[in-house]
Amino acid sequence: MESNGLALEHLSRGECMRLMGSVPVGRIVYTRQALPAVELVNFELDDGDIVIRTDAGGKLAAATRGAVVAFEADSLDVGGHAGWSVTVVGQSRAVTDAEEIRHLEQTALEPWAPGNHDHFIRISPSIVNGRRIGAGHVTGGSDARHI
Repeated sequence: MESNGLALEHLSRGECMRLMGSVPVGRIVYTRQALPAVELVNFELDDGDIVIRTDAGGKLAAATRGAVVAFEADSLDVGGHAGWSVTVVGQSRAVTDAEEIRHLEQTALEPWAPGNHDHFIRISPSIVNGRRIGAGHVTGGSDARHI
């Protein structure tokens, strides 16, 4: 059997969170009307939690209040057959504390989608898993493809 020089590496929690913080978008996985739903969202890490900004009256805000959700972020170098993927599972909650909202409004988390996005969702990671494959390390730079 020949080796192509690629290696699969399981990542520590710290490395997972560092890599996740290096990309601007990820996917939130939640339950909507008893079915799985996945949405691409931009996010920020704040004090070890994932924070998403959305519309308070939207489906995402309603479906994630107090729910256990999954969140995934990745970066790929398709040509180099390299990349990483991090998956987090944790409890989500609506941010309601006025001081915490003011703090989050001062971060670089600006919504990409049009509309009123005055609601913050915070996901506290309970389970964190990550893997990286490839001879080199893909960190989220301009040569990487985020999907």
